[in-house]
Amino acid sequence: MTSLRGQVVVVTGASGGVGRAVARELGARGAMVALIARGAAGLGAAAVDVGVEGGTGQVYEADVSDYAQVRAAADRIEREVGPISVWINTAFSTVFAKFVDISPEEYERTTAVTYLGYVWGTKVALDLMRPRGAGTIVQTGSALSQRGIPLQSAYCGAKHAIKGFTESVRTELLAEQSDIHLTLVQLPAVNTPQFDWVLSKLRRHPQPVPPIYQPEVAARAIVYAAEHPERKEYWVGTSTVAALLAQRVAPALVDRYVARTGARSQQTDDKAPTGVANLWEPADSETDYGAHGPFDARSHGHSPQLWLAQHRRPVLLTLAGGAAAAATAAVLRVRRA
Repeated sequence: MTSLRGQVVVVTGASGGVGRAVARELGARGAMVALIARGAAGLGAAAVDVGVEGGTGQVYEADVSDYAQVRAAADRIEREVGPISVWINTAFSTVFAKFVDISPEEYERTTAVTYLGYVWGTKVALDLMRPRGAGTIVQTGSALSQRGIPLQSAYCGAKHAIKGFTESVRTELLAEQSDIHLTLVQLPAVNTPQFDWVLSKLRRHPQPVPPIYQPEVAARAIVYAAEHPERKEYWVGTSTVAALLAQRVAPALVDRYVARTGARSQQTDDKAPTGVANLWEPADSETDYGAHGPFDARSHGHSPQLWLAQHRRPVLLTLAGGAAAAATAAVLRVRRA
């Protein structure tokens, strides 16, 4: 386990949603958290959250789609806080709409933020970490990195690209026998402000595909991955496991299922559309949205699958011990007979 206490950890997209919850979790670990996002109000509140939890938070406004801004923010962090030990990419934006209804400019912008934002963050982190020969980069992925669904072609495309990009860079680091770790955390549907501030062209309010998890579940997984970065991937939530396994076994059947249910499951009549969109400008420049979206009553605060991932070794040892004891007992019964 890598202790994060006193370590400099960068979180992109830190002003709201999963990034905000990650910042709090890092604060509880005593980390020095550098918060990168566009929204001033959200960033300021995130820094307060980190301090309340016991860490220290510094704010750096930057648009992750712009490499120069990301590099400038990182250089400031190294000067003002210290050498970056961990870089966590969570920032994204998207459009909820059918592909034919998304303009080229909107698609390009989504790709620049959600995919290239990870590329630029990873490049900047590696440029700073490689001379030191140490560091950890955590990519926030999604079950949708391997399973596309309707109304989210821009997001699914970006997440698929992140997975391929991350695997490629990871193999390069392995070939170099580098001590820099690169890991990917595949998340389920999460209750974040995304669904209040995303650019939506739907008639009804967008929602995560149930089952929905609270952002703290995602944050615990991401911070755990930062502390244990040797694994290639972490899968969070039983729905993520089910989706990824189903995609491997019967992708054509999954295509038909999501074609039939995907659009309906991503919209709700319980809340009117907000009309807010953060694709081009931050939604939280003046208003802090926090970590949670509007679906608290329907969201799970725990993931048994995450617990198993975190305790895989003792669970396997216990199961192996139980199996050995059962086998020994069976042998003794045979001998007595």
